[in-house]
Amino acid sequence: MNIRVNKFSPLVIFLLLSQFLSAQDVSLIPYPQSYSKKEGVFHLSGNTIIGMNDNSLLPQANYLQTELQRSSGIAIAVDPNEANATIDFKIAKDNRPDGAYTLVIQPNRIVITAAANEGIFYGVVSLLQLIRSQPADLVNLNACEISDAPRYQWRGFMLDESRHFFGREKVKQLLNWMAFYKLNKFHWHLTDDDGWRIEIKKYPLLAAVGGVGNHTEPHALAKYYTQEDIKDIVAYAQDRFITIIPEVDMPGHATAATRAYPEFSGGSIPGYENYTFDPANEKTYQFLTDILKEVNGLFPAHMVHLGGDEVALGIQAWAGKPGISDIIAKNKFTQLTDVEHLFFNRMADSVNRLGDKVLCWDEAASTDLAPARTIVFWWRQNVPSQLELALQKRYHVVLCPRLPLYLDFVQDKSHVSGRRWNGQYFNSLDEIYNFPDKQLPQDQLQSDLVMGMQANLWTETVGSDKRLDFMTFPRMAALAESAWTSAALKNEDSFDQRLKADFTWYDRDGIYYFNPFDPSAHPEAIDFRPVVPKRSSRNKHHRKHEASEHHHRGSTKHKSEHQRSGKAKRPNG
Repeated sequence: MNIRVNKFSPLVIFLLLSQFLSAQDVSLIPYPQSYSKKEGVFHLSGNTIIGMNDNSLLPQANYLQTELQRSSGIAIAVDPNEANATIDFKIAKDNRPDGAYTLVIQPNRIVITAAANEGIFYGVVSLLQLIRSQPADLVNLNACEISDAPRYQWRGFMLDESRHFFGREKVKQLLNWMAFYKLNKFHWHLTDDDGWRIEIKKYPLLAAVGGVGNHTEPHALAKYYTQEDIKDIVAYAQDRFITIIPEVDMPGHATAATRAYPEFSGGSIPGYENYTFDPANEKTYQFLTDILKEVNGLFPAHMVHLGGDEVALGIQAWAGKPGISDIIAKNKFTQLTDVEHLFFNRMADSVNRLGDKVLCWDEAASTDLAPARTIVFWWRQNVPSQLELALQKRYHVVLCPRLPLYLDFVQDKSHVSGRRWNGQYFNSLDEIYNFPDKQLPQDQLQSDLVMGMQANLWTETVGSDKRLDFMTFPRMAALAESAWTSAALKNEDSFDQRLKADFTWYDRDGIYYFNPFDPSAHPEAIDFRPVVPKRSSRNKHHRKHEASEHHHRGSTKHKSEHQRSGKAKRPNG
């Protein structure tokens, strides 16, 4: 009997939905662009051999070999002779986007094909995820074909180590999980008010003095990365196709640096002691350029983040200083912000002369930086005009708005340590998963200037590895799927089921994660007792100012403000 149905009939919708959900059974995060199941299984054993059609793929073969031994206890051989391969890596020169690959599993052979090593690596990552979903003593992989490519080329995670320092081994663990989830940009916030965390050989006091203390212990012993540490971590990241971008904050957030070298301070105002570098001191520019030269030699990313944010907090220290007045008169400026922009443009020129691009927070979109050599990070979701301005000026943009991509915000209504927007809104797993498609207009979503997205973890309330894990996982997984998987293929229910399977691997790696499906499984990790501010009109105004204007200065709100679900509609401001 023939059944005729309208294309919108419940039967057709049911069949399409069933097919979609069936396809989503594959245990991969992020979900691939195309997956089809085939007949048969591939049995992985000690007799399996990795081969390749190009010897440049040996590092990716060795990575698969090492990770397979580490995660499943299976030892397999690497043989550059492709004729012997049962897992075959193939470089095929074509026009695939960066990171694209195909993974074909047949009963007698696995083939990963890509246009370059990066794509092969992501095919390896997908294969490792499929293997991890099997019992360690019997790995039978269902035959399938996966064709995959990232939605965005910038899939980033930022760690602030100025406020609290975590060290080389913890950073490497984060890089491992970034690779597992196909994240490819590690933004390393190494300098700020609370500490300078990178050795600069020409100016050793930056680390020795500027590295003393942290956000909660001002006299803690100096902690910082030596240049040898940096080289080791950068190489480790490169093996995982992760680019590390250092941030050297200027002209504000300079307190740690000016503590070490006070001659470069732009002055103080109450609450912001020696907060800026001095734009009227010509030696300041040489001092910072010397620093950037050493940074350039340590990080091959050809990108340096110069910050450029929140200078307004301390800019009044410049007012009335003779050198500043001279700059204003000479350049016919009308306000101190013009001096700030002059400073930033000069330092951007120094970065460009080193062959690097300038990365900056969205305040710098108001300057006149060269669009071809600038990337703007849009962080103020309550100031959408800055995103519009950056796009109008043809700057490339990375999306990292506080809502929902700041991981120092709490992730559940029951949590008490961490930030909330206006005392109410927080950054739950589902809010991150549904970004950016439910938050931004179509013209911005489709702009070729939008490079991708990034989650930022500021660490005022994060002083231990345990809390760092708790604030990062599993939100890193939601970030990864949002940045990689096209909007049409995202499915929150499917993601939740795939995510639960990863919890076993978090446990094995010693990760103390938040379980959104059973919040009591891992109680909130709290490093510092939340401070409840007194109720007064002055404090109320101050808290509102902090919440709306600051990157990472939030105050803990009253308990009554916590009784809210993350599902509610969220404001822009």
